[in-house]
Amino acid sequence: MDSLITAAARALASGDALGALNHIALRDDPPALALRGIAMAQLGDLGRAKTLLRRAARAFGPREAVARARCMVAEAEIALVSRDLAWPAKPLDSARTVLERHADLANAAHARYLAIRHLLLIGRLDQAERLIEDFDPAPLPTASRAAYELTVAGIAMRRLRTGAARAALAQAERIAHQARIASLLAEVEGAVHILDAPAARLVAHGGARLLRLDDIEALLASTTLVVDACRRVVCHAGTVLSLEARPVLFALARALAEAWPGDVPRAALLARAFRAKHADESHRARLRVEIGRLRKALGAAAGIDATRDGFALVPRGAGGVAVLAPPTDEAYATVLALLADGEAWSSSALALALGASQRTVQRALDDLAAAGKVLAIGRGRARRWMAPPVPGFPTSLLLPTVLPGG
Repeated sequence: MDSLITAAARALASGDALGALNHIALRDDPPALALRGIAMAQLGDLGRAKTLLRRAARAFGPREAVARARCMVAEAEIALVSRDLAWPAKPLDSARTVLERHADLANAAHARYLAIRHLLLIGRLDQAERLIEDFDPAPLPTASRAAYELTVAGIAMRRLRTGAARAALAQAERIAHQARIASLLAEVEGAVHILDAPAARLVAHGGARLLRLDDIEALLASTTLVVDACRRVVCHAGTVLSLEARPVLFALARALAEAWPGDVPRAALLARAFRAKHADESHRARLRVEIGRLRKALGAAAGIDATRDGFALVPRGAGGVAVLAPPTDEAYATVLALLADGEAWSSSALALALGASQRTVQRALDDLAAAGKVLAIGRGRARRWMAPPVPGFPTSLLLPTVLPGG
C-alpha cells in the first residue's frame, strides 16, 4: 500500500473525508476508487459512493479476493445507511467468510457487526442476539466499536433492559471520545436522548402520564396487569399474551382496561371494537362471542364479569390495571418513529421494518406528506422519505481503515 493510500485511509479513520479526497481524488486505481467511495459515503453522497465501490470491486484482479470482499462490506454498510434493508445478506456472509479465511479479522468482525445491525433494523431481535452471543468486537477499529455498542444498546432498549442499554451507551460514549469524531459523538448523544425521552403514556384511573423506558421496565416487572397498546400485548407477572393478530380482542381488552375498575357499556364496546353506530341483536351476539374469546385468551391473568350495563375487567391477583399507549395519538406514529432517526428511508424498507405491506406504508407516507410531516426526496425507485428538518451533519459510516489493498 503506497503512502497516499495509507494517508487517505488514516484520514477516513479520523472522520476527515475531505482530507482523504485530497490525497486520492485524481487516482483511478482500485484502492483509490474504494477509498473515494468511502469518503463520498461519509460526505453523504451515497449513490456516488456505491458506484465507486462497485468500480473498485470489478477492477481488483482475480487474486485480490480480500479486496473485493472489503468492497462488499463497505457497500453493505452504505445499504444500511441508505435504509436499503432488502439487500441480500448472502453476499455479506460470503465476504465475511473470505475475510476470515485470509485472517482479516477487523473487516470480518465489521461484516458480522453489519449483519447484527441489519437484523436490529428489521426487528429480528432473536437472530441479532444469537449473532452477538459468540461475537468478539475486539478486532473492530475504535469508531466501529462505538457503533457496535450502539447496536447492543439498541437491542437492549427494544428488550426493555435499560440497565444494559445505559452500560452499552456509556461504553459507546467513552470510545467515541477516544475516536474524536464529532458525528459519532452526536450519534451517541442522540441514542442517550432516546433512552431518556418519553416512550409511552401510562393510562390508569382516568389519568395519563408519560413514562421513560426504565419506568416501563419497572411497570412490566410489577404485579400490574398491563395492556400494552404500543406492541398490542397483555402483560402480567412475566407472561406476555400477544393480541397483535386479533385486533377485535385487543380493542375490547384496551377499552376494559381503560375503564377499570369500572365497567364499559355494551354500546361503547360495540362502537370501539366493531365501529357499530346502531347496534342490533347480531352485533350484541357477536360481542358476547368475542368477550368469551377474550376471557379464554386472558386465562389466569384476568376475568371479565358481566354487569347490568356492560362488562368489567377483573384482574386476578394483580396490583391493578394500566394501559400503555404511544406517547402521542398521532396518526401513523410508528412510521414517524422510524423516520425520527434522521435517515432517508425507502417505502419498501419502512414496510420491511414495520412488518406491513408496502401499499399500506405508502398510503401512510402520502397522508403524512400532505400534512407536511414527512419529506420525499428523489423520484421513482430512488425516492426516499425523511422527517423534517433534514439533519445538519452527514452520517458517518464508521468503516474499517484497511479497506483497500490485498
